[in-house]
Order: sequence, then C-alpha cells, then structure tokens
Amino acid sequence: MRTISNQTFDEERALYGETGLLVKDCSFDGPADGESAFKEGKDIQVEGCFLNLRYPFWHDEGLVIRDSQMTELCRAALWYSHDVEITGTKLHGIKALRECGNIHMKNCDIVSPEFGWSTQGIRMEDCTAQSEYFMMRAKDLTFRGVQMKGKYSFQYIENAVFENCVFDTKDAFWHGKNITVKNSVVKGEYLAWYSENITFIGCKIIGTQPLCYCKNLRLVDCEMIDTDLCFERSEVEATLTAPILSIKNPLSGRIQVPAVGEIIRDIDGANGEIIVGNGCCCA
Repeated sequence: MRTISNQTFDEERALYGETGLLVKDCSFDGPADGESAFKEGKDIQVEGCFLNLRYPFWHDEGLVIRDSQMTELCRAALWYSHDVEITGTKLHGIKALRECGNIHMKNCDIVSPEFGWSTQGIRMEDCTAQSEYFMMRAKDLTFRGVQMKGKYSFQYIENAVFENCVFDTKDAFWHGKNITVKNSVVKGEYLAWYSENITFIGCKIIGTQPLCYCKNLRLVDCEMIDTDLCFERSEVEATLTAPILSIKNPLSGRIQVPAVGEIIRDIDGANGEIIVGNGCCCA
C-alpha cells in the first residue's frame, strides 16, 4: 500500500482512481476548489485528514476513514460507495451519505441534513447525529447507542433494529416496515404513522398522537409519557407500564394500560380492546 502524508490537495480529482492507498494527515482544501478527490478509488485508507471540498468519496470500494473531519463545505461526501468503515470522524456537510451499501460507522459525529438516503446495510454504533430527513428510504439498518436529533427521521425505512438509542425527532418512522426498537427513548410528535410490522420493547415514548394508522403494531413493556390520542385506527397489541392521557379509536387488538385519562370511540369499526388497571375491559 502506497502512503501519502502531510500534503495539501485542492485540484480537481486529486487522487482519482487510486488503488491501495493510505492517506495520512492531509488537507483537501485550497483556492483551486477542486471536487471528487478520491472518486472511483479502491482499497483506500484515510486517516487524520481534513476535507473541505465537495464530493470526495464517490464510487469508492473498500474505503476506510478514521479520525478525520468533513466540514460543512464538504457536501455530498459519500455517494455510490460500498464496503466502507468510518470511525471517529465528523461528517458535517449536507447529504453526507447516499446510495451507499455495507457501511459501518462508529464514534462519529454527524451534522448533515438529508443524511443516509437510499442506503443499504448500515451499522451505526455510539454515534451522534443532527439531521432532517435522516435515513429516508434506507434498508437493513442496525443502530446501537445512537443519539439523534432532528425532524422527519427514518421515513420509509425497511428492516431495521435500533437498540439503546435516544431519538428526539418529529414524524419518525412514517411508512416504515419491519422495525424493532429496544430499550430506547423516542421523543417527538406523530410517531410512526402508517408503519407496518413495528415493535417497541422496553422503550420510553414521549409526545402527542403517536402510533396511528399502523398495521401489526406491538409494544412490550413500554412507558408512554405526555401521549394523547394514541393508536388511532391502528392494529395494536400493547402492554404499557405507566398511565397515558388518551386512547382514540384503535381498530383491533388489545391494549393493557395501568390507567388512561380518556378513551375516545367516535367511529364505527374501532373495536380494539382496552384493559385498564385491574382488568376492566373497555371494548
């Protein structure tokens, strides 16, 4: 593997099409303002680098990025790349990851609107993220210890597992399919509307009007805080560990809850069973 270290590059396609390259402590910045520094590369390692130019990692295969920084000017940093490992790195440009596959991220800091669109096979561990429309239309996700803040996250995703995460986000999981969320905190309005096959286990759910219009929704030993108008027109099986404000028109299934402030049934066909406290059935 050839090594390049302590250099500055600002030209167009500075290291285009390289194979078997280690780049250490380099800067991609300067007056030439060149794009696509590592485009079409293979088996590239980047360590301790500063990236301040656009589109550096497009169509790369076998890419490792460690302890590096992609600034807000480093937009659309990783597109159409596969077999990528990113650790200890800041990704601060818009649309930093898109149309990529088999990505492993660990201890990264993400500040990137529209991050992760149409990606497949992402493992993310102990990362932080600020984003809007985070991970839209992504598939095959495994997240552990991730903290995320922003609106409209995880929409249209499929086949995902989230564990020990904290999400502060509005309209999360809309139209999502085949999702499991374990031992996590999910805060925000209108959680998981129109989702299918979504399960929450040991979670804390906070915010108004969650979990409406869902198919095959399951909650196992979850706590719901400041939640009202829950489960409208949903197919739901739920065991809840704390009182909730109100339940509205669950279509089918069974909800077990210690106490509920109000049960609203004002449409035909909303036949979900609600068991309150000591077993009072409010069918």
